[in-house]
Parts: sequence; structure tokens; C-alpha cells
Amino acid sequence: MATPTISIIMPTCNEEVIIAGSLHNLLAITEKSEGIEIIVSDASRDCTPDILGSFPVTVCHSAKGRGTQMNCGARVAGGDILYFLHADTFPPTTFVEDIRAAAATGKKAGCFRMSFDDNHPLMTLFGWFTQFPFLICRGGDQSLFIDKGLFLRIGGFDETMLIMEDYDIITRIERLERFHILEAEVTTSARKYLRNGIIPLQMSFGTIHLMYALGVDQATIIRYYRENIL
Repeated sequence: MATPTISIIMPTCNEEVIIAGSLHNLLAITEKSEGIEIIVSDASRDCTPDILGSFPVTVCHSAKGRGTQMNCGARVAGGDILYFLHADTFPPTTFVEDIRAAAATGKKAGCFRMSFDDNHPLMTLFGWFTQFPFLICRGGDQSLFIDKGLFLRIGGFDETMLIMEDYDIITRIERLERFHILEAEVTTSARKYLRNGIIPLQMSFGTIHLMYALGVDQATIIRYYRENIL
């Protein structure tokens, strides 16, 4: 069986401060791997596009909105497997091998466990929970790998959702296939917790989860997010 190709899709919006470091890291990990392409779906108004021009990546320009951007990247992707990765998340150095090993055993979709780049005990605890197979423990920062055929079958990301789109797609994946949590960890930035405070931000996230579970409309959830999270 041929080794599956992987399209890494990274949505960006005004990430001029971190994007170079993220891509340097990603290219260093994948430089010796065959069958890998990196696609950045950009909706920036800062200098991010200029920075992207200095890297050997495919750039697709998209309207703002993570679901819209990730679908844009998926449309130009040529890989057998799509791997969605946030700009402020660093994958494990073994992520290519891990994803291919998962695919070889029939796993169609999943994510990695997660840790934060902050050793505060609460941040360590939040990361520890990502090993458990409960939707409330998931999040886009854990990244997402998915067989391209399955991605097309479920219709990709719901572009009407500007928030909780990651939970929505996992719910739709699980109607057709098991969602797997791989043992390796991605490392994601704690910058949002540092800006908002660990406890206040986690309480805001908890409120958003509850609103989503109760079927509150997107406009109301987005308004709450903008009023409470920097």
C-alpha cells in the first residue's frame, strides 16, 4: 500500500508575530518527509501575507472565519489525509509518522493530546484532561487529522459557524467513524489565558460550551465571546 500523502492546513488571521516561528518549526519537522504539503489559508490584514511569501508553502487567500479558511485550504489540498493545525500550536516531532501509523490501522480521524507552553498547575491540569474521549475535552488547538474522503462525505466544516466549528465537525465525524485521540501531545500557546486570566477565561469557555449544548444561536454566542474574551 502506498504511503498516504498529508496536506497540512493552517488557518491564519493577523499572525505576523508568530507565523514565522510556527512555519520554521513545521518545516524543520517535515523536511525529510515525503508526500507532505503545507497550505496556509490566510485572512490577514497585517504583515502575515508578506511573511508567508518567504516560505515554501502554498497560500490561499480566504474570507475570515476558521471554518471558511480551513475549507478553503482543503479545496486546494492534494493529500490523502488533511491535517488542520492552528498557527499557535506546535505538533509533536513524530506527528507525520503518528498520523500515517493511525491511518495504516484504519483510523479515519482524530487528534493529539495537548499541553500548554505554560507550566502553571491549572494549565497542566487542563492539558491532562485532553486524553479523555469526551467532546467537552476536545478543541481545535489539539489539531485534527481526517481522511480526505471522510472530510468530503461530511461536507467539511460548517461555514455558518464562527465559533464551536471544531466541536461540530467532530460530532458529525462520530456519526460515521470513531474519533481517535493519539498519545503524543501538541503544544499550544497559553497566550489567551495570559491575556484574560486562567480562571476567568475557563469560566467563559464553560459558559460558551453550555450555550452551545443548549442550542443557543451563533450570533448570541459570538456576542458573548466578544464581550468577555480578549
